[in-house]
Amino acid sequence: MSEVRKEGADRVYHGLEGILAGESEICDVEEMTGGLFYRGYRIEDLSERASFEEVAYLLLMGKLPNRKELSDFSGELVRSRPLPETVRRFLKTVPTSAGPMDMLRTAVSFLGLNDPDRGSNDRPANLRKAIRLITQIPSLLAAFRHAPEEPPSSDPSLSHAASLLYLITGKRPDPFSEKVMEISLILYAEHEFNASTFAARVTASSLSDMHSAITSAIGSLKGPLHGGANEAVMKMLLEIGGIENEERYIRDRLARKERIMGFGHRVLKGGISDPISSRGIQRSWGKRRTTENGLRSQAGSRRECGRRRGFIPISISIPLRLTTFSAFRSSSTPRFLSAAGSPAGQPTSSNSTTTTD
Repeated sequence: MSEVRKEGADRVYHGLEGILAGESEICDVEEMTGGLFYRGYRIEDLSERASFEEVAYLLLMGKLPNRKELSDFSGELVRSRPLPETVRRFLKTVPTSAGPMDMLRTAVSFLGLNDPDRGSNDRPANLRKAIRLITQIPSLLAAFRHAPEEPPSSDPSLSHAASLLYLITGKRPDPFSEKVMEISLILYAEHEFNASTFAARVTASSLSDMHSAITSAIGSLKGPLHGGANEAVMKMLLEIGGIENEERYIRDRLARKERIMGFGHRVLKGGISDPISSRGIQRSWGKRRTTENGLRSQAGSRRECGRRRGFIPISISIPLRLTTFSAFRSSSTPRFLSAAGSPAGQPTSSNSTTTTD
């Protein structure tokens, strides 16, 4: 732990690594085994058996929903998709040079001005705000993607994951693409006390409102050392180009002591079974020509990094970047891919006993 000593036992810590800042029943990351749990449920089980709507309900309400609760919750998500007209008009004024995260940060703040519960911070009001944020953020991304044209109209028959893809690409996704997006949303729904969660909690601790807290979180997530790392994964895979280049690329970067993006969270000390791999999605996707070399390259890179570091690290970012990149590539601009391919800005309610910088 980095620290500076002054006047005896007093210490000044640089960063938050190792600092105990809270306790949580929401999310748990087991550092040595690499296990990830939401409300006590293993992430592998949730990604295998649950929908995103069920996982969102679990995180917000503290338990998995029964059939009626899930139907009511899913219905509320669908009904809350449309953006207020004032927000739609505002989005048309966003400069064309603005990036997706810049738009998202400002637009979420603007949503707060139009939220029907903006004057209340009690738990029922905050749950309603959370539901609206979860389902309106894809609508914000879609409006940004299609501007100055109108985005597709919401289809109430589509799941949250399918609707996100449809609103942005204008095409109804096939079942495989929908499942990949759903698993991506589940995997990124919670990850303990990360930088954006900490930023949100600092804002919320002053008894500010939820939209202010989430705006703070998005500002943190925008940084290249946090959410921007996903974009770095995609750039790395494009730089590798094909299976014939992957070993040389990894060895050269390791020799220069450069980071290999997408291989592990700093908190984790051991490996974790990637839900994308356990479901056979990598195998299925490998049959598609557009990303076949990238997926094979990922496997070889993972082995090489594991050999050098002494373990096979968690590797969720790489397969998710490949699959979401291919899902969006046909209709999105390159600048948009990094934000549209991840659930950036999804509101979280994470606490944990450890923090990361």
